Amino acid sequence: MNVTMVSYEVDPFAKVGGLADVVGTLPKFLKKIVDKINVIMPFHKVVEENIKKYNLPLEKVAEDLYPISHSFKYPFSVYKSHLPDTDIPIYFIKNENLFSTKDIYEYPNKEHQTSYFSDCVLSFIKNYLSDTEIIHINDWQTSLISVYLKNNYRDDPILSKTSTILTIHNLGYQGIFPPEILNISGLPGYLYNIDALEFFGQINFLKGGILFSDIINTVSKTYAEEIQTEEYGYKLDGVLKVRNDDLYGILNGIDYNIFNPETDKSIPYNFNKDKLENKNKNKVYLQEKLGLPKNENVPILSFIGRIVEQKGIDLISEILDYLTLLDVQIIILGTGEKRYEDLLSKYQNKYPKKLSINIKFDKDLAQLIYAGSDIFIMPSKYEPCGLGQMYAMRYGTIPIVRYTGGLADTVREFSCETLSGTGFGFYEYSSSNLLIKILKSIHLYNREKNCWKKLITNAMNEDFSWNKSADEYHYIYKRALSKKRF
Repeated sequence: MNVTMVSYEVDPFAKVGGLADVVGTLPKFLKKIVDKINVIMPFHKVVEENIKKYNLPLEKVAEDLYPISHSFKYPFSVYKSHLPDTDIPIYFIKNENLFSTKDIYEYPNKEHQTSYFSDCVLSFIKNYLSDTEIIHINDWQTSLISVYLKNNYRDDPILSKTSTILTIHNLGYQGIFPPEILNISGLPGYLYNIDALEFFGQINFLKGGILFSDIINTVSKTYAEEIQTEEYGYKLDGVLKVRNDDLYGILNGIDYNIFNPETDKSIPYNFNKDKLENKNKNKVYLQEKLGLPKNENVPILSFIGRIVEQKGIDLISEILDYLTLLDVQIIILGTGEKRYEDLLSKYQNKYPKKLSINIKFDKDLAQLIYAGSDIFIMPSKYEPCGLGQMYAMRYGTIPIVRYTGGLADTVREFSCETLSGTGFGFYEYSSSNLLIKILKSIHLYNREKNCWKKLITNAMNEDFSWNKSADEYHYIYKRALSKKRF
């Protein structure tokens, strides 16, 4: 079985969110169970910087290639490197006109960029990776690959043999553009109808991926069910119900070789569940690094992620004044909506000894926060999978989540009576519910030391490695090969 994965971001070459983590890690585990795996992504400006930063090889493998159907007959070249510490090849589609911004999702005409990229991917596969049996695409940016295959190339002697898997990492982002993009992309005009790409007078790329991919999956079982409801379906719930028999939920994993408190080189003191005193040393180091009063007995509450409403930052903001009255410290790391960034900065100035607000992306600091915190807050309005709660548990930091999507699939409510569970959660989206769970966790931390230690052990014993998920992907790959949609 030969698989080619296609994504707009892949760690460490270009990373904005969890998609990069998934596509940067999953192929390493798939390689154990498939015959061959390749990865393709755009040659964003930041790619070259990161290749130099991580001292990775780069070679040109093709030039003066052209898309097959797209009206933009710009030539593109292809460069090759490999995923770090593997021999898995990653190919970069390069065109100076269309991949010219450092911010990979801020190109002014994203419909031009993504449609051109999708057609170029198929041109490259046809000419250089013709043994590809499955193309595994990710999110709306690559969804047109399935549309091209099932319409423009259904009779192509090479491309017609490939099956497609679409992974939806976040249904909230769909790629909705004016109808003119059909002509520009070289796709047939008949796709502008309600049973194809038409979407309230526009063209919806993700809808096309859902309808024309052989198999669809999303990144947790609960989220796969939620997106078929009006509340979470973003007006695509009806389309997803139509494809229900081909829709799967496969939980994302994390790479336990990288996220390992016993060997992690980005934290000063390594530890495990039997040597938790070093976790407290990381806490004191973290406090000193961020200018907080050093005190290993004060619980640290942390948030790492995009500072946007989807992640529940509005709930956190609503209770910050109250939390500062408690004997706790609060650390927030991330970037996002300016209104929340500005609000959090004001809180930082108001409570400099209680809060550490870090408006930036810093991978090493994130690792230290996971290792040095006691409680990790993730009260998402919706969460397809979520990785932060998994990272936190791996480092013995207890998650407080809203039970939605992957958060409901990965965090089990803790009980001091039964000593079972791995964290705390709530269902109704409100700051009062979040506050209740925070107060409960602080009480256990301060007053129920044996319970708290058992809770840490439970969390660290959880297995969120990629092995099980890779097996599930292997299963749907086999299903895609046996079931093509024409």
